[in-house]
Amino acid sequence: MIRVILPAHLRTLARVDDREIALEGVVEPVTARTVVDAIEATYPMLKGTIRDHRTKERRPMVRFFACERDLSHDPIDDPLPEEVVTGKEPFWIVGAMSGG
Repeated sequence: MIRVILPAHLRTLARVDDREIALEGVVEPVTARTVVDAIEATYPMLKGTIRDHRTKERRPMVRFFACERDLSHDPIDDPLPEEVVTGKEPFWIVGAMSGG
């Protein structure tokens, strides 16, 4: 089971009350791409919110974190840390803040 923390606006769209969702059957190797694939399969209303429909690239104002590391600029097909794969640590999807 992969644990994923979603930001409030995506929880609202997905109609989930808990901050954390659990994903079963994520394709191995577990990568940011396979996690987002599983999220979109489980919650189709989130398609296009985390990554672009056409290019499948992470949206600019979305960030990925795991094990206190920013994974946003790592290749999307890099394996996620073992702590995420085993469910010990969650994979975070965070809406970035901007402005000045």
